[in-house]
Amino acid sequence: MGIIKRLGINFTWLKKILFKKKTARIGIYGPPNAGKTTLANRILRDWTGDAMGSVSNIPHETRRARRREDVTILSNGSSVVLDIIDTPGLATKIDFHDFMAFGLSEEESKRRAKEATEGVIEAVKWLDELDGVLLVMDATEDPYTQVNVTVIGNMEARKLPLLIAANKVDLPNSSPSRIHSAFPQHPIVPISALEGQNIDLLYKEIAEHFG
Repeated sequence: MGIIKRLGINFTWLKKILFKKKTARIGIYGPPNAGKTTLANRILRDWTGDAMGSVSNIPHETRRARRREDVTILSNGSSVVLDIIDTPGLATKIDFHDFMAFGLSEEESKRRAKEATEGVIEAVKWLDELDGVLLVMDATEDPYTQVNVTVIGNMEARKLPLLIAANKVDLPNSSPSRIHSAFPQHPIVPISALEGQNIDLLYKEIAEHFG
């Protein structure tokens, strides 16, 4: 400290340089149409004024991982700097007929199914690069599915910090308590990414778990 003072160096500024918080790389995961990109867009609009990507009622709209770096989230006097990765929806089976049900041509449906399958593989590979996972589940659906069980087991095996966002609580048939009952070992925040309900509570949990 004496040397620093004699050299006229501002120690507060120096601390910010030497002890700058490590950026946490966080992946947003979940099954198709759970609201991952809607949540990613909500986070980015709140803290950067930007957006991650387009959303659609057609499954697997996100077929490639998208990354946004250095997103700073502030909550209750604490902050966390994140690299946010919005990943393709995870599924155990992808059938091109599911796309045709939305009015897409057979050719377009097969192309989308192929890209979606490649996206699932990419999403799983990303797990090796992450510091934590924000897992989005649709609170109107049965949470105890093969996809959710497999995903959570995979993340637990990697010992990744995991926070569950029980999304779509703005809908009348939502039941976040079902998700809590299925996976009581992990923290759960009931939210509406679309309406912004409980989003400040989610930011508080993100700062605590990933900071």
